[in-house]
Amino acid sequence: MNLVIVESPAKAKTLKKYLGDDFKIEASFGHVIDLPKKELGVDIEHDFEPKYDVMEGKEKVLKKLKNEAKKSENIYLASDPDREGEAIAWHIANHLKIKKTNIKRVLFYEITKEAVLKSINNPEQLDENRFNAQQTRRILDRIVGYKVSPLLWKKIRRGLSAGRVQTVTLRLICEREKEIQAFKPEEYWSVKGIFLTGSSQELESKLFKIGNKSPHILNSEQADQIVNNIKASNFHISSVERKEKKRNPLPPYTTSKLQQEASTKINFRPYKTMQVAQTLYEGVDIGEQGSVGLITYMRTDSVRISPTAIDSCRKFISEKFGKSYLPSHPKEYSIKSTAQDAHEAIRPTSVEIHPENIKKFLTNDQYKLYKLIWERFVASQMKSALYDQTTIDITDTESEYTFRTTGSILKFDGFLKVFSEESDDKLLPTVNQGDPLKIQSISPQQHFTEPPPRYTESTLVKALEEKGIGRPSTYAPILQNIQERKYAHIKEKKLYPTEIGMLINDMLIESFPEIFDVNFTAQLENKLDDIESSKFQWRDVLSEFYHKFDATLKSAYQNMSHINQITEESDFVCEKCGNKMIIKWSRNGRFLACSNYPECKNTKQFKVAPNGELEIVKDEVLNEKCPKCGNSLLLRNGKYGKFISCEKYPECNFSKPISIMPCPEDECSGVIVQRRSKKGRVFYGCSNYPKCKFVSWYEPVNQLCSNCGNRYMIKKHLKSGIIIQCPNKKCNYIEKDSSNTE
Repeated sequence: MNLVIVESPAKAKTLKKYLGDDFKIEASFGHVIDLPKKELGVDIEHDFEPKYDVMEGKEKVLKKLKNEAKKSENIYLASDPDREGEAIAWHIANHLKIKKTNIKRVLFYEITKEAVLKSINNPEQLDENRFNAQQTRRILDRIVGYKVSPLLWKKIRRGLSAGRVQTVTLRLICEREKEIQAFKPEEYWSVKGIFLTGSSQELESKLFKIGNKSPHILNSEQADQIVNNIKASNFHISSVERKEKKRNPLPPYTTSKLQQEASTKINFRPYKTMQVAQTLYEGVDIGEQGSVGLITYMRTDSVRISPTAIDSCRKFISEKFGKSYLPSHPKEYSIKSTAQDAHEAIRPTSVEIHPENIKKFLTNDQYKLYKLIWERFVASQMKSALYDQTTIDITDTESEYTFRTTGSILKFDGFLKVFSEESDDKLLPTVNQGDPLKIQSISPQQHFTEPPPRYTESTLVKALEEKGIGRPSTYAPILQNIQERKYAHIKEKKLYPTEIGMLINDMLIESFPEIFDVNFTAQLENKLDDIESSKFQWRDVLSEFYHKFDATLKSAYQNMSHINQITEESDFVCEKCGNKMIIKWSRNGRFLACSNYPECKNTKQFKVAPNGELEIVKDEVLNEKCPKCGNSLLLRNGKYGKFISCEKYPECNFSKPISIMPCPEDECSGVIVQRRSKKGRVFYGCSNYPKCKFVSWYEPVNQLCSNCGNRYMIKKHLKSGIIIQCPNKKCNYIEKDSSNTE
């Protein structure tokens, strides 16, 4: 009996039908051994020796693998074919404590019968250099996280975190935001003309030159003067240039390109793209063929394709679309010199498995992503699209003003037959050089220069790739972490840094200018590649990094400002004492405080208006009187959220929490209110506590369960949206929140 150890049980199911009864297939369910959770786990004083522990919950998994290994003649370690997979294989091999001659490494770049059997029949040895590259990354990230995060806890607040690549990614978002805030728009004008040909067809064009120079129109006066001059002139076609233009297909997807296009074409976030791609790689049941791996391994930055796959694709194109769509030679694509070429580009394992033929077996998300990958791959081996491009110049008699317009007509669709792309081509009327034209309208148009756009997840992934920050497999979790930590949020698909994100970025960049430098981080990634190719020793790379890092860290502990010391001036005046109000920080963000503190303790909440100016957040006056003094009650914003208190505070200290709903417990007259635990976590409890012990971590909803009749439901915020769920564990009835606007 032979044992094959994979990461995922889904992959095990697919492999079982290819390998037969001589092979037992078990899953490790990802990593089983790692650095300890509650300590650094790296002995810096003894050459960065790592301490590894069995991960929580993985004891039974390892015990089972060990028992199966003892009964097996050969053990094939088939974790994913990347550095992380190599680390998993390495740790499992060390834990099994079996003769190394019995342990073999197999790499499945695609889960197909041919590829699986080929790998099993040609096993490799564990790659120590690849493991050391991953081990170095893990230790680097652990050192930065465990050393810098406590600094943030001391200087700002507990619960914050820093990461070697995460912080640099946040830096890109914050620096882009600062560019936008500092940007001052400049006015400029353009001139659009609509001319009539001899056959009364409209020809729309834009002022291209004044004399021999590009127009530089700064204000309406200049624009009006030019328009008046143009209206007094006669125009004709001065040149017509027609030429054939090619649009070449793009190579098959790399990881980063897949994440970018899945975001723009099918509205998938990077994390979701990788999750769905993993299922397509591991295998999907497609009917008579059973479970089949539909795509090759999805973590790669190579555009290389195997000759066999190219031949199969070219045969498919010829039979499906005809030889007119097939280039005379296979198309080859070059990779960046910094790219790793161990894996092929992402492609379908079989071009014969058409997306439409298996649509009924796939989830909607799987179908969309598989279709995108399949179409891009097929298109990459098809002929270029051909256009007839026409450029028309229109000039007045004195050759003072030249208008230009360009249009294209698709002549041969080529790869666009399969992989459509947006085009701004426009049809132009047929004209000849020398043809006179009549002016139908000349109109000036005002414009303003615009700041650089905020990053979307797609464009940020592109920037990370171009700058060499991280590796494709790290992009999705990095973006996820930044948003889960509340350092940035998405609004209308754009990434905005939060106040705390901007603060952390400023403080870390000031204290660690080199460690969190974009170029330094990219160079470190290259050194990890060099460890894998045995150019560098992993301990040497760690030693070089730590020498700089440790000195900078010690300086930061001494010199980094505490959050309470960070203040900014404001234009607001304290209405109680007449002193200036300043902007200060608390654990919940910025607020206005009187500069005469502690003599005057006046504070106010504020928000930033769309024009960048600060606005006071005014408390809402409620139609309710204070039961203690008879004055109006206000809805206020406190550090634990909204609450109700007397307008005469602090003279009258009456306050109460906001009622969510009546308490659902029998014979209880209390109401459910929002509270906070000792650790700051929001929960919901009865106002009659401790007499009534009702408590819920989720917001209760005053609604009967339509399935079991439970007196209330609970509201849950999931990635897919807000749901209303019955808290009765025997029921768990779920419905969508009709008030969900997220």
